[in-house]
Amino acid sequence: MTVARTICLGFLGVITIGTLLLMLPISVADGTWNNFVTALFTATSATCVTGLIVVDTGSYYSFWGQLVILLLIQVGGLGYMTATTFLLLLLGRKFRVRYKVALQESLDSAGLSSVSQLIQSIVGMTVVIELTGVFCLLATFVPEFGFREAIWQSIFHSISAFNNAGFSLFSDSLMGYVASPWINFSIPVLIILGGIGYQTIMEFFFWSINFFSKNQKRFHYSLHVKTVASTTLFLLITGMLGFFATELYNSQTLQGLDFGEKVIAAWFQSVTTRTAGFNSIDIGQMTTAGLFLTIALMFIGASPGSTGGGIKTTTFRVLANCTQSVLQGREDVVLYQRTVPVELILKAIAVVVGSITTVVLATMILAFSERELEFVQLVFEVVSAFATVGLSMGVTAKLSMLGKLVITAIMYIGRVGILILMAAILGDPKPSSIDYPDEDLLVG
Repeated sequence: MTVARTICLGFLGVITIGTLLLMLPISVADGTWNNFVTALFTATSATCVTGLIVVDTGSYYSFWGQLVILLLIQVGGLGYMTATTFLLLLLGRKFRVRYKVALQESLDSAGLSSVSQLIQSIVGMTVVIELTGVFCLLATFVPEFGFREAIWQSIFHSISAFNNAGFSLFSDSLMGYVASPWINFSIPVLIILGGIGYQTIMEFFFWSINFFSKNQKRFHYSLHVKTVASTTLFLLITGMLGFFATELYNSQTLQGLDFGEKVIAAWFQSVTTRTAGFNSIDIGQMTTAGLFLTIALMFIGASPGSTGGGIKTTTFRVLANCTQSVLQGREDVVLYQRTVPVELILKAIAVVVGSITTVVLATMILAFSERELEFVQLVFEVVSAFATVGLSMGVTAKLSMLGKLVITAIMYIGRVGILILMAAILGDPKPSSIDYPDEDLLVG
């Protein structure tokens, strides 16, 4: 049982339990047994914090079914290793070194010290942020639904947003709140906090403590946080401007809104493509340019150690700087006056190649089984599933059984990570002491 296999089997175990619970009549609104494929798809989508659905969550599932989905989102967002480690901490159990390594792989966190404090900080921070989101959403939902219903709506959407799941109890996601300033502020903030990763949030927290303290000391951000923050900000602004430009004269999306509402809607769409899955405009009616911009942003995704998916912002930034180094004639890759190790560059390339290969193969299979769908619909659905985004052009429920199973598998692969999955299949790599001679070849 290798570290990679522990993580992969852990997620499979959670999905299996969720599938069995969602099949029970108590989980379905009409009290009948749920279809196996529907339960499996929903459980996988919730555990992998994707948000793709084949049935309407708010009307198809009962309160208990919705509660199961919410628990799966929470466990999937925190990560199997984080959740189980926290439970072991509550029981006072000690950790083996191998378990610490598995936790490190799950969180993309270097170092094995202070694991218990790390987990406690992650869980505590998650609870604080999600509760804050609940109170923020109550201001909008209480006047509309009453206090009792608003509590559940706020809890569900706050947890779903912070974990970048994209599940909503409304049949049209958040399209009914496209012009609501408070919803378009609260939900994106939760999505961004969940998408930048725990390490980034913690460093910002320590910076704020140092900033407001009497004895201020010079605070140094890590290279990881600098890269995540700057790349995330660049993608958010670029995405907002891109959606505003591509959808400005689209009568089905932004054209009917006033200028302020157009900006808010473009902002929300830019944020939600970062693996969140909510939508305030009709995705199926977007322009082709807007759809391809969405696909690109979804593929990049969130940041390492976060609740989101995709190839990650740091991978995108490392490869972008690789291109810059080639154009400048440099033999090394530099980020903020720091040289990026060759091993990290090779890992980034492997992630992108593996991700593209997975998307291409899945799209080819869907093109064979779903011949009535357009190519852009197939690519959009596959990238959304692989990057655990959850946005859809409205074709998920129309997929055949084979198509649903393919998307289910892609959601799982995207959540555990392509490299971890390959390591689980192939086993731990064996080091080689052989060095081969160099030789040039033509590329590009």
